[in-house]
Amino acid sequence: MSLGCPKNLVDSEVMMGALVARGHELTHLPEEADALVVNTCSFIDPAKEESVNAILEMARYKETGRARKLVVAGCLVERYGAQIREQMPEVDAVIGTNELDRIIAVCEDQPGQTGSPEPYLYHDLTPRVLSTPKHYAYVKIAEGCDHPCTFCVIPHYRGRFRSRRFESLVSECTRLFERGIREINLVGQDTTSYGEDLGLRDGLAHLLGRLARIETPQAKWIRFLYAYPNRVTTRLIDTLAEHPALVKYLDMPLQHASPAVLKRMRRGASGDIFLRLIEKIRRTVPGVAIRTSMIVGFPGETEADFELLCQFVREAQFDRLGVFSYSDEDTSAAYHLDGKVDARTIYNRKRRLLAVQRKVARAKNRALAGEEVTVLVEGPSPETELLWVARMATQAPEIDGVTLINDLQGEALAAGQMRRLRITETHDYDVVGVALPLEPGEPQRPGVAAHSSLINIQPLLATV
Repeated sequence: MSLGCPKNLVDSEVMMGALVARGHELTHLPEEADALVVNTCSFIDPAKEESVNAILEMARYKETGRARKLVVAGCLVERYGAQIREQMPEVDAVIGTNELDRIIAVCEDQPGQTGSPEPYLYHDLTPRVLSTPKHYAYVKIAEGCDHPCTFCVIPHYRGRFRSRRFESLVSECTRLFERGIREINLVGQDTTSYGEDLGLRDGLAHLLGRLARIETPQAKWIRFLYAYPNRVTTRLIDTLAEHPALVKYLDMPLQHASPAVLKRMRRGASGDIFLRLIEKIRRTVPGVAIRTSMIVGFPGETEADFELLCQFVREAQFDRLGVFSYSDEDTSAAYHLDGKVDARTIYNRKRRLLAVQRKVARAKNRALAGEEVTVLVEGPSPETELLWVARMATQAPEIDGVTLINDLQGEALAAGQMRRLRITETHDYDVVGVALPLEPGEPQRPGVAAHSSLINIQPLLATV
């Protein structure tokens, strides 16, 4: 079971891939598993609570099912490994973020390694079992982070920033496209620092340009997530504009707009600087969708700081916005800052900022009514058989709204198709439309070929 962000999901896929390559089978039914693996997240308090609850839920299957081993992996281990061992006797083994290759030894009761683990980073020959749908995948291009953000504990858990080799990424992405993947999402703690440790200047721009030139029998989408604002260079923006395969979407967490709060976060800049960058991006990349995230209630955030943030969001007109309540983690530098904001104020500020963004999102979606756009079909709606779910290029999987299809022209729909869609109805975050006939060259039902080191199924748990 994998919890948390796409970066965590890739770690789970690597562990599952190692088990499958060793000859083990996977099951999505916990009552049938001999070994249960929970890959945890602890970035913020809700993720930590979800991880603990998942561990306790899986522990029950050691009593009611056939499970004889419960393994806990991921960020929670980095922070609470000793407590897990002491306070959760149901847990048989723990695996840190740099110990993914221990999964086989742990599940097979082999002797454990001694000493501190080396910083881990998978490569193109590392077996993976993709747990995403057959038409899109995540590819981790780097691990760790060197930024000193006071609210973040990732450098403490994941280590220093380290990039994957350029050709390793090209090789992996080429294989993914060859086997029918339509969309690749590049992830890392900071994708815009890619290549700096390898001596590459504008490394991400070079990588994106190379991936965009991979020849594929069908149209493809490539996006990157988690851009650090002061690493968004002119070369990167120009590259995004140049290649049709690069979706016109930029995920750039800004965290705040008040110079005082940003200084306390050790991020620098200001709302005015961000507005100039956003204007440059939109001028260079027409139609680009910009997503960001903000933290409310950071220590020292005054009402004036918050009002400045709200005004900034109104002016920036973000296409997508996520809002996080500040979480006081005792391993982060912000834990020791004064001026803590009470929980009630944080809650109210989050609601107020989301209300500001809701008006922006509603107006942006209304402007789409009657437009024709390309969508990637996800599949039937899990809520009703009358609808299908799809995504525009401006909607990243899992984190943004969706496009709903309630009418059809031409060929039957199939997951993984790219279809033109006419938008007929809009809501605050989702849009609704009619799917138009397939365009020439688009297969009716895309197939997915097998590959020895990239197996695409959707398991949750490992069976030994």
